Parts: sequence; structure tokens; C-alpha cells
Amino acid sequence: MNRILFDSSEIADGIATCSDARAAHILSVLHGEVGQILKTGELDGRIGTGEIVSIEGRSVGIRVSHTEESLRPWCDLVLAPPRPRVMKRLLPQLASLGVGTIVLVGAKKVEKDFWGATLLKEENFRPLFVDGLMQAGTSVMPRLEVRRNFRRFVGDELDGLFPTANRIVGHPGGAQGPSARREGRLLLAVGPEGGWTDDEVELLESHGFSRHSLGSRILRTDTALIALLSRHLPAA
Repeated sequence: MNRILFDSSEIADGIATCSDARAAHILSVLHGEVGQILKTGELDGRIGTGEIVSIEGRSVGIRVSHTEESLRPWCDLVLAPPRPRVMKRLLPQLASLGVGTIVLVGAKKVEKDFWGATLLKEENFRPLFVDGLMQAGTSVMPRLEVRRNFRRFVGDELDGLFPTANRIVGHPGGAQGPSARREGRLLLAVGPEGGWTDDEVELLESHGFSRHSLGSRILRTDTALIALLSRHLPAA
């Protein structure tokens, strides 16, 4: 954890309190003691620092001062989801890298039982996002949405939800290397483990997506996605 984040409900009169894994990290890894200054922040709010003011058993009280703006998300993602165990390790990384909105879509090669996964419940995916944000030292929560009908989503909703010309679909046969920068925030579309079908790629291209390839190697979804995002990270 490079920044300890708190929900607004955990802060009262300027004091944030925790007794969970964050407290264990403060006490065991950071060797926290009263008077120590930590990097802190409020989820979906500002970031800053906090001073440990109390330690009672495994509970830590921190006087926080959050006056700085967090880094904002810089891209969005349309994702045909892989298996739940892959998604579970992917979501914290997406939060760390600065993805804002993630729309999970029902492409043809998505395993049908994915849509019943408990991972789609907010109480299960939200902690994964928080872990990623604390690693990155940022505070803006990604948004996760589900659209099981791929064609309906692309045809009826995509342009209104993501009004940007900067659109890339990861697919073999496209350009390799960094893509030419287009105007607007990046919208990346990445297929399932089996890849997009030809008609799915054609539909995305008809809505302004350009193909981008990582070469001839067949990669897992999480590997391909991290590689694509790293190629398009904005300059510091």
C-alpha cells in the first residue's frame, strides 16, 4: 500500500479509523507509531497526509488532511471478460493503471457461466479496485458496468457513453508499435481469451476503432491488456 485510502464514512471530525488489513499494514509493515505521518486519501476524493494519533489494539486512528487532487483516469475499456480468476487478478491492475470506466460485454467467445460469477457483485469487485488504487497512490474509483448484448451495446450506447475519436481494438493483423495519437481520451476494446470474431471486429471498426496488434504470439487477456495499456500511457 503506497497510500492508505478511506471511505468518507470512516472519517469523522477529521479522524480516520481502521482496524482491518490497512491497520495491519500500518502496524506490521510501516511499523506505525503515534505521531508518524502517512500518505492517505479519501476514496473518490482528495489525497494528502495523515498523522497517527491513536493505536488501540489493532485499531489505528489517523488525523487526515486531504487538500490535493488525485490523478484522474486517462482511459476507458470495453472488455469481453476472461475467466473469473483472471478477472480477479486483472481488476486491481486496471485501477492502478488509471482506467476509468470498464464495460464488460457479452462477446461470442465469452464463457456463458461468467455472468453468474460472484465477482460481478460490487461488494466483491470494489475491494479489488481499492487495492489497486492504494498501490498507485490515487483515489478515483473505476466504474464497472455490464452489457451482455455486445451488438446492442455497440450500436445503441457506445458512442453516447464514450464520445471520443481515440479508439483502439486489440486484434491480430492490426498495426504494431505505438498507435498514432488521436484526439480525445483513449477507449480500448479487448476481446476474450478466444479473441474477437471477425464480425465483432468489423462492428467495432464501423464505430471508429482501429486495429492494434501485439504481434504473432497468442497472449492471455490480462497480459495483452496490460501490454496495450502500457504502450499508450500518457506522458507524466
